[in-house]
Amino acid sequence: MDTKRLIIVAVGGQGNLLASKVLGEAALLSDVPVRMSEIHGMAQRGGVVESAIVFGDAKSTIISDGEADVLLGFEPSETLRAMNRCNSNTKVITSLSPVPPFTAAIGRGVYPEIESMITLIRERTPSFIAFDAMKLAKEAGSPMTLNIVLVGALVQSDILPLSRVVVEEAIKLRTKKGFTDMNIKAFNLGFEAANCCNI
Repeated sequence: MDTKRLIIVAVGGQGNLLASKVLGEAALLSDVPVRMSEIHGMAQRGGVVESAIVFGDAKSTIISDGEADVLLGFEPSETLRAMNRCNSNTKVITSLSPVPPFTAAIGRGVYPEIESMITLIRERTPSFIAFDAMKLAKEAGSPMTLNIVLVGALVQSDILPLSRVVVEEAIKLRTKKGFTDMNIKAFNLGFEAANCCNI
């Protein structure tokens, strides 16, 4: 099978690592070789958290600049910051829900305008899905499901060798039992949102 390289970027507390575990579990259930690595950074202070996941036969989890087949961003400025990993064929999926850094919150920095970031990302890739994942997470029952909303959008894009049914099974295996129904709802909301949010 063709190798697919995925970069996930988020800030601490957004559930990047759980999303990675769900996708890794789905790959195992599908008999797809998978390798994963994570960079935690300053996660406890709202810093960047990055995961690299390689599906298919590969010897390394390193995804160099320009090598990502898909970039999944949980926060728009982090998505923009990671665009160096992309090439002209990379699919970019991002939430438009901002998480301004501490410096912006105290007035010592300026958070970029969403429209400006969208324009810059769109200039770098012809394949771009962007929507307010936080709104859908709240609709699912909790802001904490933002990660699973975005997993749904990723699966709908049909880039990875993972079916909707298998990822739903992985969600059931990897998330806490009391939150399974909420996470499945979040996944389905993200899946459907990706149908209409290509921009």
